[in-house]
Amino acid sequence: MKDGGQRQYGPLGKALVIIPTYNEAENIKPIVDRVRAAVPAADVLVADDNSPDGTGKIADEIAAEDPRVHVLHRKGKEGLGAAYLAGFRWGIERDYGVLVEMDADGSHQPEELPRLLTALKNADLVLGSRWVPGGRVVNWPKSRQFISRGGSTYSRILLDLPLRDITGGYRAFRRETLEGLGLDSVASQGYCFQVDLARRTVEAGYHVVEVPITFVEREVGDSKMSRDILVEALWRVTGWGIGARTNKLLGRKPS
Repeated sequence: MKDGGQRQYGPLGKALVIIPTYNEAENIKPIVDRVRAAVPAADVLVADDNSPDGTGKIADEIAAEDPRVHVLHRKGKEGLGAAYLAGFRWGIERDYGVLVEMDADGSHQPEELPRLLTALKNADLVLGSRWVPGGRVVNWPKSRQFISRGGSTYSRILLDLPLRDITGGYRAFRRETLEGLGLDSVASQGYCFQVDLARRTVEAGYHVVEVPITFVEREVGDSKMSRDILVEALWRVTGWGIGARTNKLLGRKPS
């Protein structure tokens, strides 16, 4: 166990905010500008999946004007999980001490990032949470809230995780945490990628903290949520839950 509540943490080091994109041409410049204003010392990595709408080209133009902005061009649309894993590896190879997950559509407010980074001084992973006291969502229909709350509740109960917002994607990791999670074995994508990393972090004994955020529904562009993403999340979480209970009954360590 890492026993995060007891041990002393070292300095955070330089932060990298990873923003995966696919057809976010209208959103990418505003969100990068807001990140740079909110945390001027942080770098930004736009991980673009060869967006047909030219998002990658716009990101290149931003990077040409700002040395703290970088672009990772990927061959095509391979899913959120693959984009984040590529971004994590890019950042770890370049010795960043903190790696942040953030959506491109403005739903994760960059102005709240300093709160996550402050909490990370005494944690291994910080989750921006919609479902803890002080957290909220704006402009979401009841159906979306039901899916999100239900997904977190189902995952929390089935996987026995002490977290309220397991599916949220606004997160700050210490580099050492990611290095200890066995990222090479992560195959999950989309909605359940976040559940996968959260369960791995808890099972490895790392200290996870949730801080409240205000999640704002995108105003421009299309959501990437789909039926296939939800189905993948359901069967993977169910499989992990059955596996965890089997391991517990047999006295085996989590796989």
